[in-house]
Amino acid sequence: MADWLAALDRRADLRAKAGLTRRLQPRPANDGMTDLAGNDYLGLATHPEVTAAATAALSAYGLGATGSRLVRGSTDAHHALEAELARWLGTDGSLVFSSGYLANLGALRALVRPRTLLVSDAHNHASLIDGCRISGAETVVTAHADVTAVAAALAAAPGRPAVVVTESVFSVDGDLAPLARLHAVARSHGALLLVDDAHGLGVTGPAGAGAVAAAGLAGEPDVVVTATLSKALGGAGGVVAGPAEFVRHLVETGRTFIFDTALPPAVAAGVHAALRLARTGDDLRAEVADRVVLAVGRLRAAGFVVSAPDAAVISVTAPGPEAATAWAAACRDRGVAVGCFRPPSTPDSRSRLRLTVSAGVPRAAFEQALNVVVECAPARDSEVVA
Repeated sequence: MADWLAALDRRADLRAKAGLTRRLQPRPANDGMTDLAGNDYLGLATHPEVTAAATAALSAYGLGATGSRLVRGSTDAHHALEAELARWLGTDGSLVFSSGYLANLGALRALVRPRTLLVSDAHNHASLIDGCRISGAETVVTAHADVTAVAAALAAAPGRPAVVVTESVFSVDGDLAPLARLHAVARSHGALLLVDDAHGLGVTGPAGAGAVAAAGLAGEPDVVVTATLSKALGGAGGVVAGPAEFVRHLVETGRTFIFDTALPPAVAAGVHAALRLARTGDDLRAEVADRVVLAVGRLRAAGFVVSAPDAAVISVTAPGPEAATAWAAACRDRGVAVGCFRPPSTPDSRSRLRLTVSAGVPRAAFEQALNVVVECAPARDSEVVA
């Protein structure tokens, strides 16, 4: 009986030798760290209007939704949030899930029909990759942001239903997908386009409506948008938005919707308040954009290979997984939290620090944190120096 546990220990040893050990780091409230790792891009997670809305709903509804959405879990807070999300995103309707991960799994499964071909970007998030796998559909993985490769994959499957699957702002390097060109290619082949706008929503687009809206694709009948509500909106949950017929199909057939306990009403209410603030938060978006330029310039001037981000995610190449881990730990010891991405979390087997920009971090603390990142860097070689 102990053999399987011994096998797990051996696999853990192999991960440790490769520098791929992962550990949970408990975070107390008000820990005093400067946060360059979280995804609260607009600083709304602790905004007084957001916490007040969540507190009121917590008092009214209690801690949880007490059931799935089709049993007792659909509250006024959920429906109000869904209506506001649809207006913001410019779609016929939207449906809230308990996480962005489940939203992606549900959306992809619901888009698949017999003989469907999924064409997925090589840098897509794990939730999209898993959604493609779970759907059971044939999946072709194309080179990152390669519209020509997408066109070739679609052309090689004439007459088959197809879905082009992409993030908008990619979660590792922070670059923007060529959404308008992808949509044009998809439409020319009769395919649908699914866009995970998790890192674009709130940060890009008119009134922060995301990268899909920025590309002029809001409300297009052959476009489905997914997103998490845990990044620029500072909460939790996920959303699928698109044609009313597709939303109805999800309600009636989506397993990750039907058989999952609903998002807590207090979270739905807090996210709704954050959404209202995000819609009018052009000043916050401008501050984020200014800080991104500042950070990229500072890090490149120090000799690092840094991504050219299109939103609030900045990637800094590290020499390897162990160096990335040590770099992140050194920053943490000096009061700065940074992301540390290593295989298999990276699509290209390249380790890096991932820095995220939040308007909620005081400007002086942000600038000092950049100095800490530079000062804590490991010995550099040709892999990490421009």
